[in-house]
Amino acid sequence: MKKRLMNNIGFKILAFFVAFMLWLMVVNIDDPVMHKTFSDVPVSIINEEVLANAKQPQTYQIMDNTQSVDVTVTAKRKTLNKIKEEDIIAVADIKELTLDTQIPIDISIRGFEGRYEDAQATPRNLQIRLEDEQTKRFPIVPTTTGSVRDGYVLGDIQALPEKVSIRGPKSVIDEISRVEASVSVSGLSRDTMLESELVLYDSNNNIIDQNLLSNNLGMEGVGVKVQILNTKNVSLNFDTSQIQAARGYEFAGITVEPEQVQIAGRSNVINRIESIDIPAEALDVSEVKEKTEEIVNVADYLPDNVKLADENAGLIVVTISVEKDGTKTYDISVGSITVNNLSEELTMNYAAADALQVQVGGPQNVLGGLVIDHSVSIDLKNYTKAGEYSVPVAVSLPNGCFLEKDVKVQVILSMKE
Repeated sequence: MKKRLMNNIGFKILAFFVAFMLWLMVVNIDDPVMHKTFSDVPVSIINEEVLANAKQPQTYQIMDNTQSVDVTVTAKRKTLNKIKEEDIIAVADIKELTLDTQIPIDISIRGFEGRYEDAQATPRNLQIRLEDEQTKRFPIVPTTTGSVRDGYVLGDIQALPEKVSIRGPKSVIDEISRVEASVSVSGLSRDTMLESELVLYDSNNNIIDQNLLSNNLGMEGVGVKVQILNTKNVSLNFDTSQIQAARGYEFAGITVEPEQVQIAGRSNVINRIESIDIPAEALDVSEVKEKTEEIVNVADYLPDNVKLADENAGLIVVTISVEKDGTKTYDISVGSITVNNLSEELTMNYAAADALQVQVGGPQNVLGGLVIDHSVSIDLKNYTKAGEYSVPVAVSLPNGCFLEKDVKVQVILSMKE
């Protein structure tokens, strides 16, 4: 019986088949075929030159957010566990464009060729919109952020190159309002060439996505040349020869605010400058009868290769003073006024810190040596309640001298807390 079983070829084949089936069942149970989905796999587009080389060059925009897809891979579990997202390649070939709107997305898995059963993209087609292509030339506007080192200011900045040609869909090109190249100048103290990148803005100051655009900058890109200048504070020297007082008055001098300006330039230039000379025509005024203010823009009188450190600080206020014949004018600070009879229940402040102008008449020989800084006072005996008052100013003068006009000062009285 045993011998007959051992020599039965049909039985042996049956046994082998049963064993194979058992092995296959065990393998499938231990390493079954499974599905796994990989999200947001980017789609690469090839053969774009097909559109660019057409009789009417065209370009495209990706629609419906199909520039990335979900990919479902079917393979045995052990294989799936080894596949990573970066192994998955999603490609859309422009040559396969259909209906001018769809390109099939082909999926392959790098390093796993023949080891998976299927790989499908969702969606299966890249949705695009064809557009006429346009190339336009734009100036590059250099901009900076940050502050240079103390003692220096930013000079000229220049984009290199100064213009760029940008190619892309006409609808996107038409949106471009300006092209900027920005660099940080924080801490700089010498001329520098800095690398930058182009940023495109529309008319609403929104940044434009450049994924669909190309330019002619090549590998070198764009740079910004930054000039750094030294600074120096210098005084102002005004020629007053054109100031003419009215008949019966005489010119008494000028005051200047501010008295100095900060200039900027190369050190070998500004080191030789001690003051800025303002010519007579800047103060060409006549028939002056009272204190007069003139505004002078000092930027108009700077030497060559010199600029203001702050371009907004060039306006100078020049106050011209005149005196009536037989008079002398004094500017008295409110701090030098003696206050008498202030109530113990009140505190006092001046409404303004401006100096008082006191005009005194009298013999010229007396006025020549007269000093009244400590001869000015106010009396608050009759001011006993909180409030704001215009109070007469008393000036102690020698015999023969008098005030040309009454002087008052505005004071604020408050109750003590």
